[in-house]
Amino acid sequence: MKTTDKPVIFSGIQPSGELTLGNYIGALKNWVNLQEEYTCLFSLVDLHAITVRQNSKEFHKQCYDALAVYLAVGLDPEKNNIFLQSHVPAHSQLAWILNCYAYVGELNRMTQFKDKSGKNKDNINVGLFTYPVLMAADILLYQTKLVPVGADQKQHVEIARDIAIRFNNIYGDIFTVPEVYHPPLGARIMSLQEPTKKMSKSDDDAGATIFLLDSPDVIVKKLKRAVTDSEAEVVYDQKNKPGVSNLLTIMAAVSDRSVDDIVSEMQGQGYGKFKTAVADSLVEFLQPMQERYKKLRDDQAYLDSVLKTCAERVVKLGETTLKTVYITEER
Repeated sequence: MKTTDKPVIFSGIQPSGELTLGNYIGALKNWVNLQEEYTCLFSLVDLHAITVRQNSKEFHKQCYDALAVYLAVGLDPEKNNIFLQSHVPAHSQLAWILNCYAYVGELNRMTQFKDKSGKNKDNINVGLFTYPVLMAADILLYQTKLVPVGADQKQHVEIARDIAIRFNNIYGDIFTVPEVYHPPLGARIMSLQEPTKKMSKSDDDAGATIFLLDSPDVIVKKLKRAVTDSEAEVVYDQKNKPGVSNLLTIMAAVSDRSVDDIVSEMQGQGYGKFKTAVADSLVEFLQPMQERYKKLRDDQAYLDSVLKTCAERVVKLGETTLKTVYITEER
């Protein structure tokens, strides 16, 4: 059963907090390259974000901030479906049905639930526990073929696959069984201060994260403080030199150069010059996007029209699947 002629790609980012360089390199930058070949659905998953308490006024602003970033990086709303998850009720409707085909044991094994409940002990809510089922609904609603995710989200695609297969085994070929799409180099950008962990917008140390709207001065300051090691040799070695390797990954991704080429150029230069070169490349890379963002963010009417038009399209894309599931359940 299919909703479009082209293979469908679905991915989403929570709009809470500022989007990071990791979001850009690991997801948004790659999404731009997909929009010609696939039917792309890129959602601002605001329903997922409320598993953590949000300030409603600030959260509303962040949704529009994230939308403007999506558009500023080059996602064309004429070619892509860019929408707020909460604007499409079928996500929640399908999630309830899939809850009845997901098992408590499966959800108990989800590492993100363990991590997040450990950090939010005063708010271990049911939504946090059933988060993977809503994510499965996000994916399965559109007969998604490919899901571009990082390593930390791969487990969520696996449970979506399990639920789809389980449902199909009972009722027939209802859902497309999704596969993980592996993006190219840069899929995992690490913290500038703890380069063995992923760069995160929720990091307590703001200096550990490059935000997409950081000014050039802030970017230079953060990169000068980036953790490396006691040596001075620029070599890609994730195990022994994770900080240097992370900076090489960043520079390669934003300059469209190979790591080997950068290593060769920086031989004998030392970490000071290396960090300056990374900062210069990053500032140059982000400047055009930041300029487009400012213009887009000031045009509220245009942003509203994008959300309205895309939501209308997305509702139509998902309605066939939802109706089929309802009919199947009523047999």
